[in-house]
Amino acid sequence: MPNEKILSSRLMPVPDKGRVLVFDSGMGGLTVAREIMARAPGIAVDYAADTGFFPYGDKSDAALRARLPEIAARLVEQAQPDVFVIACNTASTLALDEVRAKLSIPVIGTVPAIKPAAAESRSGVIGLLATPGTIRRQYTADLIREFAANLTVILHGSIELVRLAEAHAAGEPFDPAGFRAAQQPIFQAEGGERVDTIVLACTHFPLVREQLSEAAPRPVSYIDSGAAIARQTLRVLAREMEGRPGNQGAGGRVFLTADPAASQRLVTVARKFGFPDAVSLQDRGHEESRFARI
Repeated sequence: MPNEKILSSRLMPVPDKGRVLVFDSGMGGLTVAREIMARAPGIAVDYAADTGFFPYGDKSDAALRARLPEIAARLVEQAQPDVFVIACNTASTLALDEVRAKLSIPVIGTVPAIKPAAAESRSGVIGLLATPGTIRRQYTADLIREFAANLTVILHGSIELVRLAEAHAAGEPFDPAGFRAAQQPIFQAEGGERVDTIVLACTHFPLVREQLSEAAPRPVSYIDSGAAIARQTLRVLAREMEGRPGNQGAGGRVFLTADPAASQRLVTVARKFGFPDAVSLQDRGHEESRFARI
């Protein structure tokens, strides 16, 4: 989307200083980090993955709501970003307010791209492909009611597609039939023959957009929120950094809540996205433990 990037740069300031920390349960948020870095190469961007509690999609609401604010606070304390981005639909739709209340810096959330999908659909039927956690959130239901009340929205949750996306991104063997199976319930549901737009409501899913498109029974548009998150992040960062010096040092760190030795798949993929330094999130009061450069 070159034209979109050119237009965006004319309408909003592109910051050249400051630090952003992009957070997800696994590697899906790397797609958001890539969008941010492409639009503002002068800022420092770090990444964080809650590898010690992955995947979020099959965890209870209570467990996530208790964990997320504390993990966010520890990450911010260690990484010292100016803006914290929750690049995870499950975490954002469940605990965005709690994380914002815990942190003293701006927090950018991720929500399913239902509004742009509703605007793009010509048939009046859209699909929402997400994790089961995002599907059942009241936040998601409220978005549908606000932006797609006059449309038919077919929802389907898939944990298997998260795992499939990670395997594909890491270059590991995978079953191509899984891409068809992961979205087939949307097309088979009542009204599914009229679906023309599918919302990729998990940041892992853009990693396999091409594979999903090839496996679909007919052409449809796939929409995610990565570009919108990047634009909002840079708007907020520009305001935050006005009249302030930027944090020193380059980006490129990936913080993990489990030993990087046990997360080699994510570490390998993170390097491909420009994050070569694996860092273990330490308990409060302990010094940062930096692992060997990959």
